[in-house]
Amino acid sequence: MNYFTNDLTKIHAQLVNKELTSYDLTKQTITALKETDKKVDAFLTLNEEKALEMAKAIDEKGIDPANLLAGIPVAVKDNIMTKDLRTTAASKILENFVPVYDATVMEHIYAHDMVPIGKTNMDEFAMGGSTENSAFKTTKNPWNLTKVPGGSSGGSAAAVSAGIVPIAFGSDTGGSIRQPASFTGIVGMKPTYGRVSRWGLIAFGSSLDEIGPMTRSVKDNATVLAAIAGFDEHDGTTVNKEVPDFTANIAKGVKGLKIGLPKEYLGEGVQPEVKTAILAAADKFRELGATVEEVSLPHSKYGVAAYYIISSSEASSNLQRFDGIRYGVRATDVKNLNDVYVRSRTEGFGPEVKRRIMLGMYSLSAGYYDAYFKKADQVRTLMKQDFANVFADYDLIMGPVAPTTAYGIGEDVSDPLTMYAGDVLSVPVNMAGLPGLSLPAGFAAGLPIGMQLIGKAFDEQTIYQAGYAFEQATDFHKETPTLGGNN
Repeated sequence: MNYFTNDLTKIHAQLVNKELTSYDLTKQTITALKETDKKVDAFLTLNEEKALEMAKAIDEKGIDPANLLAGIPVAVKDNIMTKDLRTTAASKILENFVPVYDATVMEHIYAHDMVPIGKTNMDEFAMGGSTENSAFKTTKNPWNLTKVPGGSSGGSAAAVSAGIVPIAFGSDTGGSIRQPASFTGIVGMKPTYGRVSRWGLIAFGSSLDEIGPMTRSVKDNATVLAAIAGFDEHDGTTVNKEVPDFTANIAKGVKGLKIGLPKEYLGEGVQPEVKTAILAAADKFRELGATVEEVSLPHSKYGVAAYYIISSSEASSNLQRFDGIRYGVRATDVKNLNDVYVRSRTEGFGPEVKRRIMLGMYSLSAGYYDAYFKKADQVRTLMKQDFANVFADYDLIMGPVAPTTAYGIGEDVSDPLTMYAGDVLSVPVNMAGLPGLSLPAGFAAGLPIGMQLIGKAFDEQTIYQAGYAFEQATDFHKETPTLGGNN
C-alpha cells in the first residue's frame, strides 16, 4: 500500500469494497516497515503477530462502512501503555517493562478497529527535541537521513513521513508532536488540554502533556482526533464536553476568519527561509478571504525559561516512582536499600532525564520555590492572558512551529541550552493549554517548514477548517521524501 497517495477515504473504500483486506494491508505494512525502518529507525518494538490476528478478526467481523479507521494500521509512541506489549519510554530503566493494562487512548484505538503494528522511538521519557536522547537508537529524518526528525515524538513522525503508516500517535508536552511534524513535513495536532485522556500515558509534565494524532493530511488528522477524544473517568483532567465531528465543516473555507500573526514569532533567531514561508502563508490566507494582522504576545519571550522550570519540576515528581523496587530495571550487587534507589536510577536514567530531575528538584527546594517555580507559574498566567487578549478579537493565531528546519544529527544534542531555545515557538501553547496544529508550509534546502495554527480552547474545528483550506490551496503536502542522505 502506498500511503503517500492513498488517504483514509481511499483505503477505506478499498476495504469496504473488498478489493483489499485488513489482514493483507497489515501484512504489507509490516513487510514494508521492516525494509524502510533499516534506514529510518522509527520503531522500538513490533507487534506483528498480534496485529495480524487483530486484522484477521476485523475482516471476519466485517469492515464498518461508517468507520473510516476500521482495519487501518497505526503506530504508537512508546510512552503510551500497551497491555502485553513492551513499553519503554525509550529508557533503560523500563527496557523490559510489559504493562498489564492499556492506556485509554489504546482502548479507543481498539474500539475503532485500528491495528497497532508497533511502538515508536522517542526521546527518553519525552525529554528532548530530536529523538537523540533515546536509550536505544537515533531515529533519522526521512527527508535527509543525516538530519534529526525532531522530538520527542520523532519515531512517530518519521513513521508517517516515510510512508510506513498513515497514522501515528504521539504526545506533546512542549511541542513534541508539532515540532517533529514540522521537521518531517506531516500534520500533527496537539489538542486542547483535557480533550484527550492521559490515562496510561507515562507522565512527564502532568499539567502540560497531551496525546495527539500525526497524519499526512489535515482531514485524516481531524478524523483520528475525533476517535480518541472524550471524557475519561480515570483521568480527572479530561473535560466532560461533547466531541464534535471535526470534519463536518472542514471545507467551509476561511472567508471572514480573523487570524493574528504575533510579531514575536518572526523575530530574532527565526531562520530567514522560515520567516519567508510563514509570511507567504499569511498572504495565502488573505487570498482565500481571511484577515491576517500583526498581533503581540509580549510574554512569549519568557516561555522557554518558565516552561523548563515547570515541566522539570513536574518531571522530578513524576519520575520518583522509578526506583528499582516495583517495576523496571533494578541494579545488582547492591549493599542496602539506598543503594537500590541510587544505583537503579543512576544506571537506568540517561543524561537528559537526570538533568531535568536535578533542575526540577532545585526549583522546588526550600528557599528556591518562590524564586523559581512560583515565578514560572506567574509567567504562565501572564501568557494565558496574552492569548485571551488576542482571542478576544481573533479566531486563530498563526506562526512557525520552530525557528529553523531540521538540524544535523549530533549538532545540538551536546548543547542543551541551544536545544531548549528551539522550543520558543511551541511551548506557549502547552503553557496555556490551547490546541495547536502543525502542517507543511514550505521547504528550505529540501527540508520541510511547518506552520502552526493555534486556536481557542476546545476549538480544534476552526483550526482544522483553516488548515484544510491552506492545504487544498497549496502543494506542500504532496511532496514526499526519498529516504536519501542529501535530498
